[in-house]
Amino acid sequence: MLTDIQDLATKLAPRLIEIRRHLHSHPELSGQEYQTAAFVAGVLSSNGLHVEEGVGKTGVIGELDGTGSDNRILAIRVDMDALPIEERTGLDFTSKTKGIMHACGHDIHATVGLGTAMVLADLKEKLPGKVRFLFQPAEEIAQGASWMVKDGAMKNVSAILGLHVFPSIAAGTVGLRYGALTAAADDLEIMILGESGHGARPHEAVDAIWIASQVITTLQQAISRTQNPLRPVVLSIGQINGGRAPNIIADKVELRGTVRSLHPETRANLPQWIENIVASVCDSYGAKYQVNYHQGVPSVQNDYTLTQLLQASAEEAWGSDRVQVLPEASLGAEDFSVYLDYAPGTMFRLGIGFKERSHNYPLHHPLFEVDESAILTGVVTMAYTAYKFWLQP
Repeated sequence: MLTDIQDLATKLAPRLIEIRRHLHSHPELSGQEYQTAAFVAGVLSSNGLHVEEGVGKTGVIGELDGTGSDNRILAIRVDMDALPIEERTGLDFTSKTKGIMHACGHDIHATVGLGTAMVLADLKEKLPGKVRFLFQPAEEIAQGASWMVKDGAMKNVSAILGLHVFPSIAAGTVGLRYGALTAAADDLEIMILGESGHGARPHEAVDAIWIASQVITTLQQAISRTQNPLRPVVLSIGQINGGRAPNIIADKVELRGTVRSLHPETRANLPQWIENIVASVCDSYGAKYQVNYHQGVPSVQNDYTLTQLLQASAEEAWGSDRVQVLPEASLGAEDFSVYLDYAPGTMFRLGIGFKERSHNYPLHHPLFEVDESAILTGVVTMAYTAYKFWLQP
């Protein structure tokens, strides 16, 4: 079966590069993937899959029935949305939409999903069970997975596979990780409420800007001394709004930021930990406060057994020297984690870096580029892992 998958994927490679370049040239923002979804649905339908459109607003589901008697459903999830970034690569197939770019590789993800569907559709007589392809919108705003789940995308699913491009490892390489792959990403809003006054007489006021600076400093210092250093927490304040004039002491300051963590137990304690610190600082200087902590997507926790299956499949396909067990998790977030509340799953990193370059631009960069040979690696890895899923008890 591996040889069949490799041969079919190799024959399809030129067509898959055409597909990727089409998607790259026509990026669409989160929740607006109408043309992308229509294109995806057309490819899936032409390859004999049963297609459902409008799932999770602009998502697409393609189902492929095998000929075996295994009733388990394996889901394969890929995302489709682009970012509000002006592309500066100068490629022949650069984005045709001003201010929007596939700078996170979702055009590669969608292409790998389509390629996997095309390969397995050709081999469905040898497929023991059903594959459900989830082409998801709105990953970049961390909402698409929840939309898809709400519309029944995970109904009766036994396991799920996913992938994400990774520019820091070379094309032709697969990266995997047991356990935590990405971080939980939560939103934080803190309002500091002081009392206004003249800038020349600070002792008659309660300076919300100065107190806000103490809150930020104390939070950062407290992380290093009260949080387990083996269970990382990153708290970044990205916005500060406050003040009306240079000579008026501000009575109100709003802080907004993001909180990243890897371990569920740590995450559960963070809202109260943050509020205790804010309260302590504000009480010391006579200010009031409001803390709003909004939980976003949880950490992607890769299932051990499925990750073993993935590793074995990738090593059989490419050799152990082209399969890396990644030593560290990422503190980036991925709403693939939402699906893991409904079925075990694993997500792997697809190397896309150019081997001959000393520097590959990172995700979300206007000069981000991809070595397209990675598409073949992704399709074979995904298709063969999917096939071997039904060989497991």
